[in-house]
Amino acid sequence: MLPDSDRAHVAYRAVALAAALLVLGLLFRQLATLLLAVLMTIIIAIALSAGAGRLERRGIPRPIGALLTLLAGLAVLGGVLALIIPTFIHETNHFIDQVPGIVNDLEKKIGRATGNRPSEVGDSIQSFLRRYSDHPERLIGPITSIGLSVAGVLAAIVLMLVTAYYMAANPEPLVRGALRLMPPARRDHARHVMDRLRSAWLGWTQGVVIHMFLSGTLLYIGLSIIGLDFALVFAVLTALLVVVPYFGVVVGAVPPVLFALTDSPGKALLVLAVYVGVHEVEANLIIPVVMARAVKLHPALIAIGVVFVGELFGIVGLVVAVPIIATIVILTEEFWVKEVESAHERRTTPSLELPTTEEPLEEREREREPA
Repeated sequence: MLPDSDRAHVAYRAVALAAALLVLGLLFRQLATLLLAVLMTIIIAIALSAGAGRLERRGIPRPIGALLTLLAGLAVLGGVLALIIPTFIHETNHFIDQVPGIVNDLEKKIGRATGNRPSEVGDSIQSFLRRYSDHPERLIGPITSIGLSVAGVLAAIVLMLVTAYYMAANPEPLVRGALRLMPPARRDHARHVMDRLRSAWLGWTQGVVIHMFLSGTLLYIGLSIIGLDFALVFAVLTALLVVVPYFGVVVGAVPPVLFALTDSPGKALLVLAVYVGVHEVEANLIIPVVMARAVKLHPALIAIGVVFVGELFGIVGLVVAVPIIATIVILTEEFWVKEVESAHERRTTPSLELPTTEEPLEEREREREPA
């Protein structure tokens, strides 16, 4: 039994912990968006720092190298957008013009398949969409808590890029400041953990760019071969969604399959076959080789973690779900699993004592005594 003073101390600590968890839960939604913005900024800064480091080894000063890397990234992004946006806008406008007829055809086909009247099908779809239009927080999660407008989002992106540039141009003061928060004896280990996080986040950034490019390209080629209209629109949409591993390509398959169903069930099956093929390439090649190897996470853990992160942070959190999962895994391994294993080894490893060849002092004294 513990003394009364010790029991009271334990009770006070339990109450304080419960109160801290309650406050954290109340503030989580307000802090979630800020934490996501900080994480995205750090990831961008790491990518810029990697480019600046390569240029620095070629004799270019680090601030200039970080700026050149940022400008090169924006130029590549602008070039890609310039290539696809005109066709994308043309196909999107044409698609919007045909939406009423597409919806009518879809209502008739679904009505014949389900036995419902077309109007009932339309009412069901409208009711489903209205659940999100009336409650947008279900769709965009914590973003609605701060009421960001389009101008606010653009301003936030600019602020993130500027902050990431300054972080990449001179990262050492920030690293030293973070290390000073740790006890001196733990700073080498803390730097090792920071290096692991940096490698994981940088690997994810490179992997997601390759993933989006390959998925979008393969889908555009496949949809074009089977003759689906608006192939570029659907390919670009899915390429943006594949930032969410496994689930992105599944969600992206729904609009083109429904659109193809208005033509014929056979066309819908062909579209589904294209998406299944790309999904197989993604699940068996792109993610295991490019993504999972870069961040050193099992594909099953990524799939489960994406669901968990989506529940916590909403759709915005899904964009950086893999870095969040990698961070949790690395911190757990470094600060808990390895500590537990090390303590277990210290308890179970027997101490090695070398046998002594010297005789005890009493034996030597008895030998010196005369007989």
